[in-house]
Amino acid sequence: MLFPVISLLLHLLLVPQLRATPVPPKPLTERAGTLYDVIVVGTGPAGVIIASRLSENPARNVLLLEGGGPSYWITGGTERPSWLAGTSLSRVDVPGLYSTIYSNPSTQLLCQNKIRAYGACTIGGNSAINAGLFYEPPASDFDKYFPTGWKYSDVAPSISRLYATQPSTNNPSLDGIYYEQSGYTLAKQWLVNNAGYTELSINANSAKKTKVFGHPVYDYANGQRGGPVVSYLQTALKRSNFHLQSGTWVQRIVQSKGVATGVVVNTGGVTSTIGLTAKGRVIVSGGALKSPELLMKSGIGDPTTLTTLSNAGQLGGLASSNWVNNSAVGVGLFDNPNTFIELSSPALQAYNYNYDNPIPADRDLYLTKKSGPYSFAGGSCSFWDTVVHADGTVAGVQGGLGAAGYQDYTDNNTVTMNIYGTSGLKSSGKVVLGGSDYLPGPDGNVYYSNPQDAQDIATFIRRLFDALPGTGLTPRNLAQTSSVADIVKYITSWTPYTRGQVNHWSSSCRIGSCVDVNTTVIGAKNIHVVDASIVAPLTVNPQMGVMIAAERAWELINKLMV
Repeated sequence: MLFPVISLLLHLLLVPQLRATPVPPKPLTERAGTLYDVIVVGTGPAGVIIASRLSENPARNVLLLEGGGPSYWITGGTERPSWLAGTSLSRVDVPGLYSTIYSNPSTQLLCQNKIRAYGACTIGGNSAINAGLFYEPPASDFDKYFPTGWKYSDVAPSISRLYATQPSTNNPSLDGIYYEQSGYTLAKQWLVNNAGYTELSINANSAKKTKVFGHPVYDYANGQRGGPVVSYLQTALKRSNFHLQSGTWVQRIVQSKGVATGVVVNTGGVTSTIGLTAKGRVIVSGGALKSPELLMKSGIGDPTTLTTLSNAGQLGGLASSNWVNNSAVGVGLFDNPNTFIELSSPALQAYNYNYDNPIPADRDLYLTKKSGPYSFAGGSCSFWDTVVHADGTVAGVQGGLGAAGYQDYTDNNTVTMNIYGTSGLKSSGKVVLGGSDYLPGPDGNVYYSNPQDAQDIATFIRRLFDALPGTGLTPRNLAQTSSVADIVKYITSWTPYTRGQVNHWSSSCRIGSCVDVNTTVIGAKNIHVVDASIVAPLTVNPQMGVMIAAERAWELINKLMV
């Protein structure tokens, strides 16, 4: 057929080919005997940022290691549906293919038998598979939940640098049109007109998180998925002192009494050791599940856990006299408790993203103009509120509307409302290593172990329901007349719509208990953790907050290395 050929030619002519040629990671062909000043473990957002920033000093030899493989086209990623053939796009690059990771899972991007949860093990980490939401945390998050040295005044320069380096947008379609907006229109009537919310630009008003509503913000660029892999990493790869190696799993840090001398890695089934210089540092950036695992398997953690691992042969024969006893490793693990509420209205028009067979007009609009429904992840709006307790403490709550319904409610007039609890929640758990391979996963206390959390989220849902009359919106899986007590019972029960893992894992190696203010593991000398593990629960999706933390950590570690 002639039309696909014309479509491809238009794509090549009209869309700037800013990322036309994949840039694969640089292999370390002469690894034996090479010492590095910095070894960063993990290419999630934090790992990429901290490695890139530290390599700005040309005197430092920086190595960034990733266990998984390529993701974005520019990293060498080639997994994609047939309709992307002939383009410089992998499935990761197309924002509208975000949700298809669940219906069309990837063996190349996801952690296959590496964690006991859902996550990505690939260049970019979870930023290569998530929706790309990019929300600036309110200043109050840093001032209330972070220690001295990490208050808003301390991180403000980091935020400025992040904005200067990482593009973002609340209108990702390059033709300037907002698509699939039936949800936004109805939500505006419901929340702004009925519930007293204020419509605003979310990041331009980041301090406001009580009764606010607006368009989602994404870290996209040029109609494609963005993130640190596209921004920070591409700059770093141009430096001769920066090295990226994927397909290399770090098994443990070589350390004795907290002094690291290198890392033991497995590359293609071959085990070897990569060494540090005398003043070198290991920075663990594997995420809130993998980073505690690596510390524990390196002899850093709670003594009881280390004894179990040692008896199972997981510590490489490290004598107990060389362990670092730090019982805060893995403690405080947080994820947003999640509830789906299916909303229906004759005025709603659901949109179903399709991996292999998108609507032809939408496919071609994206290929030719980087516009249309496939230019964004599908969420029409985001909104926030707060619940104030009798003692004056505050819990944050967040919601958003998706593009389509879920599970039993997938008709053309139903979409999913996603409800989170955020900052100020009281429940947390810890990372536990289980199975014969002692893989990391959450314990049973992450969600609703403190009943106050369910009460807060139920209060939020009840408020939303109170404002529904007159909107034409009807909740399908939870009665609109439900009391707060009814809602508490529902959201804490096990159904396809409740107790869902959002996989916003954070807070498992907190500043002040697990690491010090400089992100150095307490009890260690030259081992750091820089990723979501050190980030307290935030009022917003954590991705931007993790990037801010990496920028701040660079300032602190950079001073230590002078």
